[in-house]
Amino acid sequence: MDFTDPALRLAPVSLVDVACYLPGEPVGTEYFTQFSRSERMAKNVMFRAPHGRHHKGRDETAVDMVERAVAPLIERHGAGTLADIDVLLTHTQLPDNPVMGAGPEVARRLGMNPKWVFDVHNGGCAAFIHMMMLARMILQTTDARTALIATTQNTAGPVFTQTEIRKLAQAPVPGDGCGVGLLVKDNRAPILDVECRTFPEFAGDMDFSTGSERKYWEPGEGQGCVSFTESKVTKVFARGNRLVPELALAVCDRIGVKGRDIDTFVTNQPNRLFLRNWHDALELPAERHPDSFDRCGNLFAAGIPVTLDIENRAGRLRNGSVVLLAAFAHAGDFAAAAAVRWGAA
Repeated sequence: MDFTDPALRLAPVSLVDVACYLPGEPVGTEYFTQFSRSERMAKNVMFRAPHGRHHKGRDETAVDMVERAVAPLIERHGAGTLADIDVLLTHTQLPDNPVMGAGPEVARRLGMNPKWVFDVHNGGCAAFIHMMMLARMILQTTDARTALIATTQNTAGPVFTQTEIRKLAQAPVPGDGCGVGLLVKDNRAPILDVECRTFPEFAGDMDFSTGSERKYWEPGEGQGCVSFTESKVTKVFARGNRLVPELALAVCDRIGVKGRDIDTFVTNQPNRLFLRNWHDALELPAERHPDSFDRCGNLFAAGIPVTLDIENRAGRLRNGSVVLLAAFAHAGDFAAAAAVRWGAA
């Protein structure tokens, strides 16, 4: 079969708009320093605190956050755009209901009736790119024409301010937020290429622990949180330094662009040192690698769409430019990269 035949080529899919929501007023680092108990770990490059971050309210749900993030899309495109959505993909860091994802409730709240609804969990900090790939695949291989993807990071307020967890070195690093993207089967702002890879050998290296023998769903003492040891931090740092440039440059190679010629490089935002190392690896100046870390903290999966939205609203993303996205997840068990010919609203 000749896949160069125009009749067999897959239709282009565009990322036509992004929007975000950051809950509440910024929370200063001084909130955490009054509780800090580990000066040595706090000086570790992985845990150096941002200047600010946002925390969601106790009763604010992931669906609330998606609804608020989508509001600018409705303003720009009209409510009818959401009513016509065919594909809805959601990623929630901390599901409000452990039995089910947020997708159906998001659809109900937004007045949508999509044919495909998927809650996607394993993409971690690379989930926005992962869902771009999945949405593009569905749009290209079915009669679906539009997709909404939503990433919600909602652990900073509920998890990292617990009375014992807020004392830990990593507690000031995360922030809460939600980022969404609108995809359409057309050529306005085409996704040029996507690369997603799973690394099963690293899948057991991130632990969620209550600090006791208690399982997280059982009553009793101990507060649940992702746990770090210094040896694991070292391994994760080495993997992240390698994986993000590796996948980003693989995408660059396939679209015929050198890393140093990328117009804008947007990554997840785990800490300042990763950000510096990543743009150095691509031979890019820092100004072409937007940094939302000091303003928002580590937004996990929401970091890429929130940073895109901040840059887009500031007028720093030129239509027709090549925007490269890249991220790694968890302890390095997943990583992804994508290139887009920018043309969002």
